[in-house]
Amino acid sequence: MKKHMLSILLTLFVSAGFAQSWKSDAAHSRLGFSVVHMSISDITGSFNKFDATIDATKPDFSDAKVELTAEIGSINTGVEMRDNHLKTADFFDAEKYPAMSFKSTGITKIGKGNRYRLTGYLTLHGVEKPVTMAMTYRGTTTNPQSKKKVAGFQVVGVIRRSDFGIGNKFPSVMISDNVTIKADGEFMQP
Repeated sequence: MKKHMLSILLTLFVSAGFAQSWKSDAAHSRLGFSVVHMSISDITGSFNKFDATIDATKPDFSDAKVELTAEIGSINTGVEMRDNHLKTADFFDAEKYPAMSFKSTGITKIGKGNRYRLTGYLTLHGVEKPVTMAMTYRGTTTNPQSKKKVAGFQVVGVIRRSDFGIGNKFPSVMISDNVTIKADGEFMQP
C-alpha cells in the first residue's frame, strides 16, 4: 500500500510540477519584421539565425515561459547593400551589439481559444524595454518523420525603433518608427 501511495504521489508531483521544454525548429520557424519606407511601401526582413525555447507545465501553454536570442548579423531584407547598412552604427551596430534577446515575464489568456498576451523584456541595441505581443498557439501534432511532438505558435506585435535608439538619423517619414514583428515557429521537444 505504501509503495502504491508513493507511486501516485510521485506521478502527481512530476506531472504537475515540471515544465516541458520545447526548442524552435530552425527549418520551420521565422523571425520577421517590417517597416514602412517613405510612408508608401512595406520593407520586410528577417533574422536568419535565432534560437527560441518555450517551457510550460500546462498542455495549452497558458503558463509558458518564452526566451529568444537572435544574431543581428543574420539580418536579411533580400538586398545585400541594405543589410550591410543595417548592420552599421547607423542602425543596429552589429559589431557592438551582436545579439538581441527576449525573455517573457507573463502570459495571459485572451478570451476563448488559443490566444494570449505575451509580456516580457526585449533587449536590443543595448537597451532593455518591456514589450507586449499577441501570441497564438496553433496546436500540437506529431511529426511523421521524427515521431516527436511539435507545437506551433505565432507572435505579432509592434515596437518603436526610437525606444531602442535604432536609426535615429532617419526620420519617421523616411523609415517608420513603428516596426511590426511577426514570428512564426514550430517547436519540438528535444
